[in-house]
Amino acid sequence: MSVLAAIPSPTQGVWELGPLPIRAYALCIIAGIVAAVVITERRWVARGGAKGDVLDIAVWAVPFGIVGGRLYHVVSSPRPYFGEGGDPLRAFAIWEGGLGIWGAIALGGVGAWIACRRRGIPLPAFADALAPGLLVAQAIGRLGNWFNNELYGRATDLPWALTVYDWTGTQAVVGPDGQPVVLGTFHPTFLYELLWNLAAAAVVVWADRRFRLSHGRAFALYVALYCAGRLWIELLRVDPAETFAGIRLNVFTAVVVGLLAVVHLVWQRGRPREVITRGRDAGDTTPARRPRAESAPAATPAAAEHRDGEDPGDDGDRRHPGT
Repeated sequence: MSVLAAIPSPTQGVWELGPLPIRAYALCIIAGIVAAVVITERRWVARGGAKGDVLDIAVWAVPFGIVGGRLYHVVSSPRPYFGEGGDPLRAFAIWEGGLGIWGAIALGGVGAWIACRRRGIPLPAFADALAPGLLVAQAIGRLGNWFNNELYGRATDLPWALTVYDWTGTQAVVGPDGQPVVLGTFHPTFLYELLWNLAAAAVVVWADRRFRLSHGRAFALYVALYCAGRLWIELLRVDPAETFAGIRLNVFTAVVVGLLAVVHLVWQRGRPREVITRGRDAGDTTPARRPRAESAPAATPAAAEHRDGEDPGDDGDRRHPGT
C-alpha cells in the first residue's frame, strides 16, 4: 500500500514563538479541559447546582489530575526514565507527553472531593454531571498523541492506517533526501480511542436522560464504557509498557476498574436523583440536599393584616407597582 494512501501524521509538534515553545500536546490538553468545564457547567446548572461551582472545583481537580496522570504514566512506563540510559529528570517533563488517564481520574477525584467538601456538594452528584464532559476532554486530548506521533498500534495496511514518522521528540527526523523518515503505517489507536470516547459520551448523555442516573451511576457508566474500549484498544498497542505475565498492565487495570464500575451501577440502581440546592455558601460543608417540605400554618386574619408590623395598605402598592 502506498504511504500516501494512509492517514498522515504531523511532522512537527512544537512551534517556537520567540522564546516560548508552543506545544500541540499541551494545547490539546488545555482545549480538552475547557470543553469539559463548559459541558459540565451546563449539566451541573441543569441539575440544580450553582453557576461557578464547576470552575471552582476544576481549580482543585485539574492540578491533582495532571500530577496523578503523570505519576501513573511514569510507573507504568518507567524505562525511559529509570531504565538503562534513561533520564529520571524527564519524569517531570509533562510537556513531552505521557499522562495516564487512570492516575489522572484517581488523583483528580481527590482534588474534586476536597473542593466539593469545601462547597458542600455531594461528590457523586458532581461526578454524574462531569462524566460526558470528561469523555469529550479525553477525545480532544488524544489529538495531542497524533501530533506527537505516538500511541499507535500494530503495523497494518488497512485503508485507515496511520503514517508514523521517526520522531525527535518535537518533530520528524529528516532523511538525506530532505523528506521525513517514515517508520511505516500502523493502527491509529489514538483515533480509535477518540471516536470511542465521543460515542461513549453520547451514550452516557442518553442513558442519563432516559434513566435519570444518580449517585455516581452516570460516572460509573462512563468508566465501564471507557474501560471496555480501552481494553481492546490496549491489545493493539505496541509502544513500550510494563507487562505482567506477558500482558500489558493497562489491560489488567481496564478489567478491574471496569468491573468495579459495573458493580457500582448495579449496587446503586433505582435510587432517585439527588436535588442540588443553588447558591450555597462556600464555607458551608453540610450536604447539599433539598429540605423536607413542610406544610405552612394557615395565617390568621390578624396576622395577614399586621404581618411584621406592616401597614396592610402597603401590600396593595406592591401588588400593583404601576399605580
